[in-house]
Amino acid sequence: MPFTVSACYKFARVEDCEALRAELFSLGAQHGLCGTILVAPEGINATIAGPDAGVRALLGHLRADERFAGLVSKESFAETQPFQRWKVKVKPEILTFGAPEADPNVRAGTYVKPQDWNDLIARKDVLLIDTRNDYEVAIGTFRGAIDPKTRSFTEFKNFVAANLEPGQHRPVAMFCTGGIRCEKASAYLRAHGFDEVYHLEGGILKYLEDVPAERSLWDGACFVFDERVAVGHGVTPSGHAKCRCGWAVAPDAQTCASCGAAVS
Repeated sequence: MPFTVSACYKFARVEDCEALRAELFSLGAQHGLCGTILVAPEGINATIAGPDAGVRALLGHLRADERFAGLVSKESFAETQPFQRWKVKVKPEILTFGAPEADPNVRAGTYVKPQDWNDLIARKDVLLIDTRNDYEVAIGTFRGAIDPKTRSFTEFKNFVAANLEPGQHRPVAMFCTGGIRCEKASAYLRAHGFDEVYHLEGGILKYLEDVPAERSLWDGACFVFDERVAVGHGVTPSGHAKCRCGWAVAPDAQTCASCGAAVS
């Protein structure tokens, strides 16, 4: 029986982080889940997998809390358990960025649904930015997107400072794997004077789930942080392998494009 894989996050004010951590850990263990949930004062960020009933139970429990009532889950399936352990951790941020002004609970960009994304990024006046890291962009991205060439999300601030000006770059559209990075990036741009900022609701994973391949403007595969390595349209595993250096290696490749190591 395949495992249900759920990726979800929600920015919300959380004052009882440790209590919520203990509650979610107990519930997940009870249902045989694996994966990681991060809990922080700014919200929750989860990528979990397990029996479908167990995943549904945890998501239902979260949505019963009014803080997470609008929680959107990007789901796929795996033949084997993609995670090795069950972890629920309290962190200062659900996504490390190091800029307190980048608070989606205060301000953020405008959500764009996957069904409307093509129309937005086809506009010539829109600056399209991939907020992911270089090793992710290397195997797939949207046509015409700018690659900031970052090694970590915290470097995105440097890219903005060096390349973007509020008066010159409007509107801006951003995307990432599941939506969390581009939502935080949109809050950062809004805090620094960019008024017209959009981000892909649900991220690339939701786009690949909802938009048929024949209508898609996505090229390549989407890097994911589990044993699937990367997924394609329909959120099905793409067949990529993961090199020891961290880069994804295409199914037909003999060597890693980053470090040159041979792959089997």
